[in-house]
Amino acid sequence: MAQGRGSAAQGLALGLLLMCLLLVADAATYNVDWSFGADSWSRGKNFRAGDVLVFSYDPSAHNVVAVDAGGYNGCRESGTKYNSGNDRITLGPGTSYFICSISGHCGAGMKMAVTAR
Repeated sequence: MAQGRGSAAQGLALGLLLMCLLLVADAATYNVDWSFGADSWSRGKNFRAGDVLVFSYDPSAHNVVAVDAGGYNGCRESGTKYNSGNDRITLGPGTSYFICSISGHCGAGMKMAVTAR
């Protein structure tokens, strides 16, 4: 009888692993147009949790900072800063906010809000 329960547990673990693989395989990768007016790039796209945003830019001129809504609205650096010039960020569920924290860039439109379902 113990052997039967072990087989069920193994089957459940295998099923969960398969589900995770299907979710990851279904994720999309988006190349972000990280420039002034970036917010218009994300409009009309349907993002899902697990999708990957790739920010490609000149790191001597720009960066990407993941911020909260207050940081986005007020152009304040308040979160994780990326500055490789080729940053890959995986979206979680809900709205994610990104700004460039180089002086004046966010205020000139180098920011983006993305909502993933």
